[in-house]
Amino acid sequence: MSEASAADLLKNLEQGYALPALSVVALKLVELASDDTCSVNDLAALIEKDPALTVRLLKLANSALFQSGKPVSTLKQAIIKVGFHRLRIMALSLSLRETFPMGKKGPLDYEKFWRTSIYRALLSKSLAQNLGTCDPEEAFVAGLILEIGFLIFFDLLIEKEGKDVRIDLDSLEESLAWERERYGADHRQIGEAALRYWKFPDGILNCQGVYGEKALAEGVPALAKVCAIANSFAGILFQGSKDFSSLFEQADRSVGLDSEVMIMILMETFDQVQDIAENLKLELNKEKDLILVMEKANRALGGISEKMTELQDKGKTLPSFESVGEGADVVAHTLQAVAHEIRNPLMAVGGFAKKLAASLDPSSDGGKYVQVILAEATRLEKALSDMNRKGGSNF
Repeated sequence: MSEASAADLLKNLEQGYALPALSVVALKLVELASDDTCSVNDLAALIEKDPALTVRLLKLANSALFQSGKPVSTLKQAIIKVGFHRLRIMALSLSLRETFPMGKKGPLDYEKFWRTSIYRALLSKSLAQNLGTCDPEEAFVAGLILEIGFLIFFDLLIEKEGKDVRIDLDSLEESLAWERERYGADHRQIGEAALRYWKFPDGILNCQGVYGEKALAEGVPALAKVCAIANSFAGILFQGSKDFSSLFEQADRSVGLDSEVMIMILMETFDQVQDIAENLKLELNKEKDLILVMEKANRALGGISEKMTELQDKGKTLPSFESVGEGADVVAHTLQAVAHEIRNPLMAVGGFAKKLAASLDPSSDGGKYVQVILAEATRLEKALSDMNRKGGSNF
C-alpha cells in the first residue's frame, strides 16, 4: 500500500468508512450522556430498549469494579453509580467487544486478544488509583481498547493475505514498524482514527500515539503512561518475551511505584478479573493464568540462580559492604552489579511468590507450584544474605 493510499484509508476511517457497525443504543448513549440537559430517566428509557445492555449494566454496577455502596437493583441506581461519563464509554466498549467474533480466525486468536485486554484494563485502573494522576474508570476503558485498532487492521488488511502474515504483539514497536513498512499505516493509527469517529475522549485517543519507552518519558500524558505500563505487565501472561523482574524496575523508574505496590496491584487484578470477564461475556480461567505468571516468575528465579552460580564458577570473591570504604572502585562496582542484577529482581519475584502463597489453597495445583517457587526464592535470598555477610569469601 502506498503512502497516499494509507493516508486515504486513515481519512476514510475517521469518517466511518469500513468500520464495524456499533450498537445503535450505544451510539445514542454517547450523544445523550454528553448532553448536560439529559436526565437519568432519559438514559434509563434508552437502555431499557436493549435488554442485554440492561443486564450487563446492572451486573457491572454490582461488580468488583464498583465495590463501594449498597448493591443496586434498578437501572436508575446503576446509572447513578456508574456515572454518565463512565456509562458513555462503557456502552461503547461493550459494543466494541460484541462487534468482533470470538475464537480463532485464521492466524488471529480473538479470545487471547480480549483476555489480554481485560488484564490490561484492570491493571490500568489499579495503577491510576495508586498514582492519582488520571481517572481510574477512564484508565480501565483506555486499557481495554488500547489495541482495538489491531482487530480493524486485521479485518481490513491482514486477513486477505492468508497465512503469510505477521501476528505478533509481543514486541509492539517492531510490530508497528512492520505494519507501516508493509501497509503504509499501523494498527495504532487505525485505532486512533476509529476511536475518533466513535467520539471517544481525547485522553483515550492520545494513548494510541505513544508506546514503548517513549510512553514512559517525562511530559507524556498520565493516562498514556499508565496504559503503557499496564500493557507491559499484561504481557507477563500471554507474551513470551517479557522479562518478569525487569517490569518491576520499569514501574519504579517511570512512575515511582515500588515492587511491593506492583505486586499488590497484580494480586488485585487476579481478584477482580473473573467478574469483569463475565460482564464482557468472555470465558477466562484465572487459575490457569496464575500458573502462567508463576512460570514466568520461576524462570526469572532460574535466571537469578544462574547469575549467582556463574560468580561461584568463576571463583570470584564477593566483597562485603564494609570493604567499600577501602577505596577500591571495583568493589563498589561489584556491589552495584549485585544489587541491580540479583537483589532487586529477587525481591520482586520473591515478594510476588509470598503474596501468592498466602492467597492460594496449598493443596491446589497452583498452591503446590507456588510453594516450590517460594522455597527457591527463600534459598536464593539466604544465599545472597550469606554472600554479603561473609564478604571476602567465595560464594
